[in-house]
Amino acid sequence: MIQIGDTMIDLSDPLVLAGLIAGGVLLLLVILLIVLLVRSGRSTALETELAQQLGGISNAVQLLGQGQDQLSGGLRTVSDTQANAQTQMIQRMEARLAEVQHQMQERLHENAMRSARSLSDLQEKMNETLSGSTVKTTKSLTELQERLATIDKAQANIEKLSGDVLSLQDILSNKQTRGAFGEIQLNDIVSKALPSDSYSFQETLSNGKRADCLIHLPNPPGPIVIDSKFPLEAYESLRKADTPQQLTEAARMMKTAVRAHIKAISAKYIIEGETADGALMFLPSEAVYAELHANFPEIVREGFDARVWIVSPTTCMATLNTMRAILKDARMREQAGAIRKELHLLFADVNRLGDRVENLDRHFHQASKDIADIKISAEKAGRRAQRLDNFDFEELAPDAEDAAAVVSLPKT
Repeated sequence: MIQIGDTMIDLSDPLVLAGLIAGGVLLLLVILLIVLLVRSGRSTALETELAQQLGGISNAVQLLGQGQDQLSGGLRTVSDTQANAQTQMIQRMEARLAEVQHQMQERLHENAMRSARSLSDLQEKMNETLSGSTVKTTKSLTELQERLATIDKAQANIEKLSGDVLSLQDILSNKQTRGAFGEIQLNDIVSKALPSDSYSFQETLSNGKRADCLIHLPNPPGPIVIDSKFPLEAYESLRKADTPQQLTEAARMMKTAVRAHIKAISAKYIIEGETADGALMFLPSEAVYAELHANFPEIVREGFDARVWIVSPTTCMATLNTMRAILKDARMREQAGAIRKELHLLFADVNRLGDRVENLDRHFHQASKDIADIKISAEKAGRRAQRLDNFDFEELAPDAEDAAAVVSLPKT
């Protein structure tokens, strides 16, 4: 682009380019004429040649004009062709744009329909989900109400248990009631583990002392006493001790109480020739038993030396099961003669049963043979009845049994 004043010249335009070429040629011709005129004064001989040259230039100018006209026509043709091409291109572009717009509209319509269907499906799924969530929520609320009811019942049980614990604390706070609690627990364990005729409660010994429980074991080892003891005050002091001094004092109280119980049981309930060479001290608390074995093993050893064995509810049950096996073995030995007599009678009964089974087998065998013969006779009678029913009186070869029957018939 070239700007001359207010005029813009586009060098890419074919018409402008042709005009510039024509202007340049005319300018060249003018320069040549001027040069010729300048030289015309030098030689007249050149005038003729100049005239010829001017004629040639005039012809060239005419040819240039014709070429310019042809060029203008070609440019107009090119311009028309370009305009037509642009028009066709614009028409094609418009048609393509219309087609693209139509396709876009169809696609937008399809997308809108798909979106509508998706929204409808999503709404249905949301409705189903909400419905299912409502059912689940209702079910969860029902289960929650049931669990709350269960919790209320458990709370009531806990309150009742708290009352029972307070009652138990009231019971254990009194020495007499605490002793009765241990005796009741001991009675329950012994009555579950041993036969009713193998023990007795509150049995008075020859020295006038009354034992909480006396197990009637055979000699050896002989009857053995179980006495219930519950050093609760010393144990609670030991549990509540916060300082080393309190702990030392509580441990001293615990050792003193247990040693006193061991000494009393050894002196009262081990009688030579009457009871076993030992006795059991029953502690109705597993915690006290565990505390003794964990932190006071020397007290346990002192009990062994005094032939007093400390047991808890669990170990007492195991000990009583062992005693039950001993009682069972002793009773088996006592009943050995009766058992042998019963075994002899049982052996005779078994032999008699074998003979009777053999006789019954023979009877069954004979009965089965008789039944087979009856079946054969019934089949023959049936065949004869069928021949009579069909009026078939043809002579048939008699069976061996039939011939024998005919021979054996009496003569009249």
